[in-house]
Amino acid sequence: MTEMTSSSLIEILCLLEAADIPVWLDGGWGIDALLEEQSRPHKDADLVMQVSDVPQIREFLEKHGFALKQGSPPNSFVLANEAGLEVDVHAIKFDTHGNGVYRMENGLDWIYPAEGFSGQGTIDGHNVHCLSPAIQVLCHAEGYTPIEKDFRDMELLREKFGVELPPQLKPKEG
Repeated sequence: MTEMTSSSLIEILCLLEAADIPVWLDGGWGIDALLEEQSRPHKDADLVMQVSDVPQIREFLEKHGFALKQGSPPNSFVLANEAGLEVDVHAIKFDTHGNGVYRMENGLDWIYPAEGFSGQGTIDGHNVHCLSPAIQVLCHAEGYTPIEKDFRDMELLREKFGVELPPQLKPKEG
């Protein structure tokens, strides 16, 4: 596995910021940004962004060696470079209430509540936008079966921010 290091992530985020493409970190790096420290290695960076910015991000990252690896642009896809760095894109459209509407691969819509886009974190001293702790929990609670790293990530959010974890995100008693 090629690791998405903090320096690689910051480089990508700075490129996107310079191109005026707003993104919010989700997943592992989003959680670590909220925690303000790296808690584990990451294989990719999960980015939430607007569907309208997808052509621009693809063109821009292609100029920096990234190509489509899998998925179906514009909604959900992975870009990767020759070094194995991956950017997992979840593209949304904001509705009239500020919620992010994400069209999943199965054709159904998943809603990122508007308050989730208020998250702020840091990675290696760089301020970044990320999904809020409560919305990170919501994202992990629905849509897939959590594994060990997810339970650990959720427990770290619970400890730092006091977010309530649903039963499926609590580690099984052994």
